[in-house]
Amino acid sequence: MGEYARPQARIHLNAFFPFGPIYRWNEVDRPERYYEFEGFAQLAQTAERGLFTAVFLGDSQRLREHLGRITDTAVTGRPDQLVLFAHLAALTSRIGLVATVNATYTDPVELARRIATLETLSHGRSGWNLVTTHNAWTGENFRRGGYLGHADRYRHALEYLQIVQRLWAGERVEHEGPFYRITAGPFAERHPQQQPVLFQAGESDEGRDFAAQHAEAIFSRYLDFDSALAFAQDLTRRVQAQGRTREHLRIFPGARITLGETAQEAQERSDEFERATWSDRRILAVLESVWGTDLSAYDVDGPLPASDPVTPEQTVTHGVVNSSDRPVATARAWRDLAEGKGWSIRQLVLHLNRGGGFVGTPGEVADRLAHYVRSGAIDGLNLVANGVPHGFDDVVELLVPALQERGVYPAEYAGNTLRANLDMRHYATP
Repeated sequence: MGEYARPQARIHLNAFFPFGPIYRWNEVDRPERYYEFEGFAQLAQTAERGLFTAVFLGDSQRLREHLGRITDTAVTGRPDQLVLFAHLAALTSRIGLVATVNATYTDPVELARRIATLETLSHGRSGWNLVTTHNAWTGENFRRGGYLGHADRYRHALEYLQIVQRLWAGERVEHEGPFYRITAGPFAERHPQQQPVLFQAGESDEGRDFAAQHAEAIFSRYLDFDSALAFAQDLTRRVQAQGRTREHLRIFPGARITLGETAQEAQERSDEFERATWSDRRILAVLESVWGTDLSAYDVDGPLPASDPVTPEQTVTHGVVNSSDRPVATARAWRDLAEGKGWSIRQLVLHLNRGGGFVGTPGEVADRLAHYVRSGAIDGLNLVANGVPHGFDDVVELLVPALQERGVYPAEYAGNTLRANLDMRHYATP
């Protein structure tokens, strides 16, 4: 199976709450339920019934925008995760609660205390997905603009993390560094795990090195088997260079799973989901983010615009300026691809956005996941719910038993803390 194979490995499933179009699988599922606490509660309780390792929620420091207005093609905005998780901690007993909290726009002492409180309330089930931001669009919500340069993202993140970890260790912090001058005392909260589990999602070389040195779990974007294996092998080499081992790290790509009694039924359900979530308006919005102008007059079943984008130097996605993107080159590459394949706007956009996932019978999907985890390509999935509040029902009722039959999924929780259920009883070195 290769140098990094782990024949006895087990797969972890995290419940990744939806952020985007939500398909109405039945009359109970409604997009507006994303904002209702009962929907989150039911998803979390279903996931715990299925022995999921954690609930994982992403960050949103500003509502998504499109062409200068709040987007009308997807759910936008997220609740305060630590407040939400304090509620979910009271309704669950074993499943972990991993909050994505931005280190750029929060104070390290305040964040350390809030997560420490969740750690106490949940009796050791907390995790922190450390993310950074340098764009001015998000910074406007904090009256800071683009105050943190791109080159300083991980220098700032490291200083921030060291302060937080010292506070979690019960130290009194007297700190003066490039970004912070802090005097702070320890908290009264207990830390059943010694410290919450640290997640990270860096993709650049600098981000991967930061993760290899400090993180205990990685949110990855690689789901194709060969790409996932290459990513895991690269992280393994980096982790070993830091004096750690592969067992100090868990890798979780994001994925969606669609099941059916037959492979054909599963594919039909996947196609139905695609049709329902990719509205004409949403398809055109993908082009508009590159062309930089309203394209509502275009037929999505017709050809791409013949003209070049109006903003040749940068694209804007969800309101964030992407100065490294080159809209004219992107538009011309898309036109060449569409013309060469005979594709309409709709066909091109669906091709470009046909994300990774697993489609098939429970047995087929279980076999693929067993191969992934035993080969060392992944440790688990951040599993996107197909709807609210029933988006995990099929996985819990159909896939989990198939994984258990193959010996790659637990029959019960290993312990009471997130760290124990990840089989990571050590904790990261500050």
